[in-house]
Amino acid sequence: MSNTDVIVDVRNLAVEYGRGRKALRAVDDVSFSVQRGETLAIIGESGSGKSSTAHALAGLVATAAGSITMNLDDPAFGKGGSSHLIFQNPTSALNNRMASWACVAEPMAPGRLRIPQSLRPKAVELLRRVGLGAELADRLPTQLSGGQRQRVTIARALASKAPLILCDEPVASLDVSLQEEVLQLLADLREEHDLTYIFISHDLGSVARIADRVAVMYLGRIVEIGPVATVLRTPSHPYTQALLAAAPHIELERRSRRKALVRGELPDPRNPPSGCRFRNRCPFAMDRCASEAPSLRAASNSAHSSACHLSSPATSIGISNPPQ
Repeated sequence: MSNTDVIVDVRNLAVEYGRGRKALRAVDDVSFSVQRGETLAIIGESGSGKSSTAHALAGLVATAAGSITMNLDDPAFGKGGSSHLIFQNPTSALNNRMASWACVAEPMAPGRLRIPQSLRPKAVELLRRVGLGAELADRLPTQLSGGQRQRVTIARALASKAPLILCDEPVASLDVSLQEEVLQLLADLREEHDLTYIFISHDLGSVARIADRVAVMYLGRIVEIGPVATVLRTPSHPYTQALLAAAPHIELERRSRRKALVRGELPDPRNPPSGCRFRNRCPFAMDRCASEAPSLRAASNSAHSSACHLSSPATSIGISNPPQ
């Protein structure tokens, strides 16, 4: 992979909230890179640090340590490109006093208190691209359905001409019937506009549907990363195995062992366990896990890495038929 192929490179990223003893390090020593045109999914439980990672990439929260290097210049978008964040809740992301077309056009008129009518045709065309007719252009976001509002936020992302789109749980607030439509729309737009996605989710079905690679986070750290099909078929880290076993819509081998995978409660993120942060819930924990934090290392191949002292903990539990 050449340097020009990498659109974002994250090294030893840390994000903290609060100060002193009450400080919470939501992201701790996270490193990854994303290739131009690919979709990297980041999954994990609530409190894993996945959204904080996306917000740091978007510049919405300060970094406590590490670096974020973006190579966003692209012939299709021009120099000085940027990233754009699609929020989980489209209602809070849109100005409910503005017509939908104006919400879409807002990134094309930065700093303007009023959106010029001259931008309306471009905004209406972008709405059309995401499957919304011109008859909806003058409606307020509150007059649209949840799925329509999320499509407006996606049209806004296109209007920004950002080559990197950060999707923070973009379908979590939608009905199941609408989730597939929005996922397909995102996939189609990626191909049409050569976009790069970082896709934040807790839903493994959505991740399997849209991602090329997946990073699994637990208590602020990446514990496994690799091609999505590899991670879902042959998860190496016990936490990834637990996530897969808990997914009701995914068919697993040895499903009868799923209840034995995780024990205990999620630790206090302000006082994480020493060594491996998953050790107090891991059925394979050993003495070494308490004294030494495992680093990411290659599992089955160089593209698939896991932060576990055991390269193949006991019997691996994977997906027999991962979703396509």
